[in-house]
Amino acid sequence: MDAEERRRRILEQARRAGSVDVAKLSADFGVSKETVRRDLHALEEHGLVRRTHGGAYPVESAGFETTLAFRTTMHVPEKSRIASAAADLLGDAETVFVDEGFTPQLIAEALPRDRPLTVVTASLAVASELATREHATVLLLGGRVRGGTMATVDHWATRMLSGFVIDLAYIGANGISRSHGLTTPDPAVSEVKSQVMRVARRRIFAGVHTKFGAVSFCRFAEVADVEAIVTDTGLPLTEAHRYSLLGPHVLRV
Repeated sequence: MDAEERRRRILEQARRAGSVDVAKLSADFGVSKETVRRDLHALEEHGLVRRTHGGAYPVESAGFETTLAFRTTMHVPEKSRIASAAADLLGDAETVFVDEGFTPQLIAEALPRDRPLTVVTASLAVASELATREHATVLLLGGRVRGGTMATVDHWATRMLSGFVIDLAYIGANGISRSHGLTTPDPAVSEVKSQVMRVARRRIFAGVHTKFGAVSFCRFAEVADVEAIVTDTGLPLTEAHRYSLLGPHVLRV
């Protein structure tokens, strides 16, 4: 097996399992750990994976995006802490947008139950979570439902959003970087997120540390466009400070 074929298989395994381990890859392919590290370095240079201590995980891109079901299995304790802290930033907002994705779904669950809230969302999971609450009014954006994320997109959703003024938007992204801002693989998803950024008075990004430095195909916002970033302590303090210099308050929980 040549290096190109081995790297293709490593990438397939990373995308299927969510991460790969250097020692296991070395045993599986019958090559040295140093060879595997070179393979991972090459894949990282192409923006396909991000290396960690002892392994790597796949980067979402125009051609690859994890499903909602997969996201519910990764970094769950961190996402739960992030969601709780993000919900605490609600303030006096009465109309709220909650994005698609597992972390936003957890934010929806953490929103207060004892006060009236109007929640706009593209996520079927979020709408289902909130629809039975006594004090919640849920507006589900219309459009084409993406099977992997169970969320609506296309012009029906963006047209509906254009008629709103939203107090606070909880925004997710597949990647956030200081150079390229907030990005997502799918242009249709990017259009919905861009419209949310336009109609919301306040915007909060919530996401785990693995999102930072990752870049997907479509940019929908700059880092400076959000008032706060809520993430976990896996993001180094020095890096959090660099993001805060661009404008937002960075909260590590």
